[in-house]
Amino acid sequence: MQRYFKFAAIVAAFIAIAGTESCSKDDNNEPPVNTTFNKVRLAASARFGAVMTDSAGRTLYFFSLDANGSSGCTGGCLTAWPVFYTAQLTLDSSLKATDFGTINRPDGKQQTTYKGWPLYYYQNDAKAGDINGDGSGNKWFVAKPDYSIMLADAQLVGHDGVEYNSKYQPGKEVTQYITDDYGRTLYAFAPDKFNKNNYTKPDFSNNGIWPILELKTLKNIPSLLDKTAFASTDVFGKTQLTYKGWPLYYFGQDQQLRGNTKGVSFPRPGVWPVTNTASVPAPQP
Repeated sequence: MQRYFKFAAIVAAFIAIAGTESCSKDDNNEPPVNTTFNKVRLAASARFGAVMTDSAGRTLYFFSLDANGSSGCTGGCLTAWPVFYTAQLTLDSSLKATDFGTINRPDGKQQTTYKGWPLYYYQNDAKAGDINGDGSGNKWFVAKPDYSIMLADAQLVGHDGVEYNSKYQPGKEVTQYITDDYGRTLYAFAPDKFNKNNYTKPDFSNNGIWPILELKTLKNIPSLLDKTAFASTDVFGKTQLTYKGWPLYYFGQDQQLRGNTKGVSFPRPGVWPVTNTASVPAPQP
């Protein structure tokens, strides 16, 4: 019996000590430290809204020369614009894993992509929250999850395999043009009028050849573009986005593949031009 009481006293003392330690910790009233940071996060910017960063809050960017999904930043470019890559991707809850991917770069290294756009840092962003690279060279744009429209810079190549310059003459030239958020080329139709689609049939039987860009709500666009230049027009009950009055279309033979510009030569150059800030006057009423 004495042995039992001695054991019980030891247990009681142990419980009392443990309780004291527990109370001591609780008295701190400090929340537990969260040491888990998602590899890609969203940060709020007064100027840009929601922007994408790494786990330390360093801003990520898109490059307009990457419209085809491969990286056009090589050599010395990488000094100013280091690549972002993570093998173990974790995301803030508002980001979708299906929008992310990985490419193998020309230098053999890997790079993380968002909606097919390779992701980069900017060397002149000194600290978390800096966004000094947006608009650089009119080709670099802060990475956002909610672009409706993007910009691409690429050599135009028609469905005939011919390389075209910005005047739709055979020749080599990098031309800037508007795409959707996945880098898919958008076109205008020369016979259209201001905010008036003159191509699509009422039954949409030819929509597979030149599908309209249906977009009811324009979210964000690259800072180089003027949001007031975008509007919409009704096409037999569907809402088609317009730019500077030009209704916007895809080309069916581009097969919804980013970077394709086959429509620039169909049925002949100039009938279906790409759209951009420099060479697209508003159509006539």
